[in-house]
Amino acid sequence: MKELVEKKNLKDKFVIASAATSNEEIGNPVYPPVRRLLSKRGISTEGKRAVRVTKGDYGYYDYLICMDKNNLRNLSFIIGNDTQNKVYRLLDFTSVPDDVADPWYTGDFEATERDVNNGCEALLDYIIKNNNI
Repeated sequence: MKELVEKKNLKDKFVIASAATSNEEIGNPVYPPVRRLLSKRGISTEGKRAVRVTKGDYGYYDYLICMDKNNLRNLSFIIGNDTQNKVYRLLDFTSVPDDVADPWYTGDFEATERDVNNGCEALLDYIIKNNNI
């Protein structure tokens, strides 16, 4: 998402972060197969460590984007009710709303990359259109 925003010269209009809805990977670096995939695209993961989303993130961010239904459920335990309609699955912004393919179970990191890229492009288009950016 950061790459897409930078390409459109909109970096100063966005705050983009990533956080987990569970505790298993907190403090760990980016998963090695993902790190290799991103490195091939020239995206550095140097110094990145998993952090957990907090209740305070709900007040800070305009959108909280989840990869799948499990993340939605976990997020609801953390933030409570989504009273401001900020919570979505990433692929909800595409023509095929669904869960992002989870490479942890499928081993198919390329499918996940396609889902994430399609979702990020659709989300960015949605934000630009609906916020007059």
